[in-house]
Amino acid sequence: MVSIYLGDWHRDSVAGPARAVNISPTGWLVARGIKFSIHSDAPVTFPDSMRVMHSAINRTTRSGFVIGEEHRLSVMNAIKAMTLWPAYQHFEEREKGFLKVGKWADFVILDRNPLTQEVADLQTIRVLETIKAGRTIYRAQPALDVVRAE
Repeated sequence: MVSIYLGDWHRDSVAGPARAVNISPTGWLVARGIKFSIHSDAPVTFPDSMRVMHSAINRTTRSGFVIGEEHRLSVMNAIKAMTLWPAYQHFEEREKGFLKVGKWADFVILDRNPLTQEVADLQTIRVLETIKAGRTIYRAQPALDVVRAE
């Protein structure tokens, strides 16, 4: 999330261009086989999982600058960093992290498959439903196509 919310600030004011590219150096972690998580720092940043994924994959600032291109994640590694690897970090990989009989089945239903989308469009994927401990805790309102009379 650093790249979207604070990337320009870090690049221009705090760290400078040479150091800012290595903020959240996920590329180095992937190269070394280190499991990590990506997440929002809510309430510092908005808790929007698709934006978190988009930011980790694209690393584009608000002004359009790519900060740390070598640290961009693949879509699959971003999904792992939001599911499997956090479960591992919390010593919960036996109970959580992916869907399997006998595991906790917390998951989301998306309107499109992130693995088949252009990475620039990932933040436009909508969460349709969130299921936690077998119960729907969020269901999106149907999108309305409104035609305005002029």
